Amino acid sequence: MTTPDSNASALVDVSWLAANLDNPSLVILDASVPPVVPGFESINSGERLATIPGARRFDYDKQVCKPNTSLPHMMPSPELFQEKVRELGINVDSDIVVYDDVGLYASPRAWWMFKAMGHERVWVLDGGLRAWLDAGMEVGSGYTMPGQPGDFVAAEGRARFCNAPEVLAALEDPKSQILDARSAGRFNGTAPEPRPGVRGGHMPSAKNLPFPEVLDGSKLKTPEQLRKLFAPLANKEQTVITSCGSGITACVLTLAAWESGYRNLVVYDGSWAEWGTPSHLPVES
Repeated sequence: MTTPDSNASALVDVSWLAANLDNPSLVILDASVPPVVPGFESINSGERLATIPGARRFDYDKQVCKPNTSLPHMMPSPELFQEKVRELGINVDSDIVVYDDVGLYASPRAWWMFKAMGHERVWVLDGGLRAWLDAGMEVGSGYTMPGQPGDFVAAEGRARFCNAPEVLAALEDPKSQILDARSAGRFNGTAPEPRPGVRGGHMPSAKNLPFPEVLDGSKLKTPEQLRKLFAPLANKEQTVITSCGSGITACVLTLAAWESGYRNLVVYDGSWAEWGTPSHLPVES
C-alpha cells in the first residue's frame, strides 16, 4: 500500500480507500457523533446502520475520553488512550483512516487525537460516509471486532490540545491567534447557547470562522480556497488555537488550517462548554 504523505495532506479520498480496503495494515475507524449544529444530519440516525466495510467503532463520547469530568468528550490520558486503542486492535504501524456519517464533522477530532498521541499515520476520509455512498461503494451493516489487541503506543509529543489557563495566557500574546468555529450568532452573543447556563459571546481577541465556511458540501474546500479564508485571520508563524462549542468542530478548522499549510496548531479541548460557564474567564459580546 502506498500511503499519502500525512504531513503534506491529512485527507484521503474514496477511490484511495476503496483500492486499499484489503490491506492488512489499514484500520478504518467510524468516529461519528450525532450532530448538534443545525443543517448537519447523520446518515445513521434511524434504525439501520451503514458502515464502510471493515470499519471499527471509535467512540470518544463513551469509550476514548477522559472519565469523571462534566465536560464532554475530553482528551484522555496517554495511558487510557493507549489501552482503549489497543482494544481496537490498532498497532504502532497501523495506517488509520477515520470517517463520520455526516460527511466532515466529527472525524477530524479523532484524527487530531491520534496525532496528539504521536501517531502520524492517520488520515481523514474526505466526505466521509456520504462520499462513500455517493460513489456507489459497498456498505456493511455493523462494525468489525479485532481478532486480538494491538500494540499501539501512545507517546505525547508536541502539545496539540490546550486548557483554559493556556488560552487565557494566549489572549494577549501576538504570537497566538484564537479562531472560534461557532456560528456568528453564538460568537457575537446574539444567538442562544445550546447548553443551559452558558454565557454568550466570545473570548477577547478571538476571531470567528464558522466551520461550515471551510466546507464544500460534505467535503473540505480546496487548499487554495482555504488559504484565502485563513490568510486574513492568522499568519503561519502564529500558534493558531481553535475553539468551538465542545471541541469537535474546532478540529474541522484545525484540519482546514493543516490543509492550508499551517502547522502551529492547537485545539482548546474544553472550548465554550468550559469557557462559557460563569467564571472569571473573560467574555465579550
